[in-house]
Amino acid sequence: MAKLQSTEIVGVANRPTTICSNSVCLWFDTTDTKFVLSYCKYIGSWSAGGSLITARRSMAAAGTQNDGLAAGGGATVRSCTEEYNGTSWSVGGALITARRELVGAGTQNEGLAIGGFTTGSVSCTEEYNGTSWSSGGALSTARYILAGAGTQNEGLAMGGRTSVSVSCVEEYNGTSWSAGGALITARSKLGGAGTQNAGLVMGGDLGSSVPISNSEEYNGTSWSVGCSLIFGRISIAGTGTQNAALAIGGFSGTLTEEYDGTSWSVGAQLTAERGRMGGAGTQNAALAIGGYRTGGEVTCSATEEYTAVLTSFDKVK
Repeated sequence: MAKLQSTEIVGVANRPTTICSNSVCLWFDTTDTKFVLSYCKYIGSWSAGGSLITARRSMAAAGTQNDGLAAGGGATVRSCTEEYNGTSWSVGGALITARRELVGAGTQNEGLAIGGFTTGSVSCTEEYNGTSWSSGGALSTARYILAGAGTQNEGLAMGGRTSVSVSCVEEYNGTSWSAGGALITARSKLGGAGTQNAGLVMGGDLGSSVPISNSEEYNGTSWSVGCSLIFGRISIAGTGTQNAALAIGGFSGTLTEEYDGTSWSVGAQLTAERGRMGGAGTQNAALAIGGYRTGGEVTCSATEEYTAVLTSFDKVK
């Protein structure tokens, strides 16, 4: 996806050495007596990372590509936590409340595990310090298959399901949750990204397992309509920021889409189709963790790493 940094026109006898600090650069090659239009864009690709110790889906995920966190999840409820160092997963402190279909936020050393499902939807929040989990403030509305964003002290819990898909949004201050602005469209199985004051939700379903494509943007008070995904999907993973986000996988497909704050564009394909995975990291350095593959209905342990590199291209004028 092209990301405009700046535009520059230069007249030089050879290729500018700093072309990839700009998105567009027109320069004159005096050797071949021709104008050359050079431009840059990020090219991303997925590659295999270290496998989870415990295969699972519908977990809480947080952190970065080199400092990832996965907690809970599973076909049945689990409490296990794993930490990623950019190469392999190791065992972390177990959740106090085993659960699945929860969501995560924050970092590996300051993480949140929010909501989820045991025998019904739960409201509990737990905080991670890099070693162990402790109880945090309970959600006002117990729910599962929701989206999360932000940090341990400025978190967001968005949408999800009680007995139906809901529009409620809550904000966390490190101690307790309070009501935020409601989503325009109630939804569950959605993806989330961004911060408490610049949040983003994408895709999901209305409760009928029919995928939706619209996205919404949060300013810390209210939601506005964002650009729709190219392909509507449910059970997707979201990560990144409001203006530089990824929507990863979902049922049924391997598609990744990239958001620049204005529109979505097609990114690289996951190696294998899956939904209900965990997403972490940034738009240019992300993780897709575990998940659920249809067909064989397999809960997987696979981790994939998304890396986008700024690459230059020339076009003779």
